[in-house]
Amino acid sequence: MNRHRTAASVLLAAGALLAGALTAASPSAAAESPASFRPQQTPGFWTAERMRQATPLDVTAAPTGARSAPSAADRPTLVPPTSPTAFPQAGGAWTGGGAVVKTSGRVFFTFQGRTASCSGDSITSQNGSTVITAGHCVKYQGAWHTDWIFVPAYDNGNAPYGQWPATKTFATDQWAASEDMNMDVGLAVVAPLNGQKLSQVVGAQGLQFNGGYNKRMYSFGFPAAAPYDGTKLVYCSANTGKDFLLTKDHSMACNMTGGSSGGPWFQDFNESTGLGTQVSVNSFGYTFLPNTMFGPYFGNEAKAAYDKAQTS
Repeated sequence: MNRHRTAASVLLAAGALLAGALTAASPSAAAESPASFRPQQTPGFWTAERMRQATPLDVTAAPTGARSAPSAADRPTLVPPTSPTAFPQAGGAWTGGGAVVKTSGRVFFTFQGRTASCSGDSITSQNGSTVITAGHCVKYQGAWHTDWIFVPAYDNGNAPYGQWPATKTFATDQWAASEDMNMDVGLAVVAPLNGQKLSQVVGAQGLQFNGGYNKRMYSFGFPAAAPYDGTKLVYCSANTGKDFLLTKDHSMACNMTGGSSGGPWFQDFNESTGLGTQVSVNSFGYTFLPNTMFGPYFGNEAKAAYDKAQTS
């Protein structure tokens, strides 16, 4: 562990790890490019009990390759969406209803011989089947995750809208190459279920790239470490800032814990409809700075990964 890692370790909200077997990837699961992967799937692997028993593991990492501030050439790109609570809120169960209840969900996968969970969100895409999450929720410590599924509107072991297995996962080039914390963005394309695409079943949220900093935002996820238990959708809301330490990420006062990684951050969020414009995902928190969440800036790099996923 290098000096920077020791001095400023970072607590990733990477999700829930428990004992479980990981079968070696078959030749068909080989990566087609350094930033994408076809994950192996084991039918019936994710039982309700296995999902319920998932518990978070906190892992540490040091940010690398801090991203410079966006330039004037980084023009905002907006992808519009397809289809009363307290502000600010440092963390609490979402009871407002709306589209976010169905577009948000838990992500489950196997990682280094164990099972794990994160959070994710269904987003507008050309293929109608794209989920966005954190980069470490698709690849971590050099290994791509397998048995990767998305469970929208997860409810204490229940999957009211089904389990959606990934046919291919993606990360930003920078995350895939060096796990740069500034680029902790991952995506997955999921297979149709019962003849329907994901967005047809649960809807999809819009996105914006190069949208700037210091916005009023809402974040969502399924934290599974105390004081949360992974059974319900939790949210935070605040006027966001910018990391003044080791990354160029957004920052938000938020007490979500392990398992919330990959959950969406929205600006222009409508509490009545549950629709917003996604501009980041839950990524990490500093161990020495409690109750603060950080999320990567969606710049050109995130847009490139999104374009690869949505056209896959």
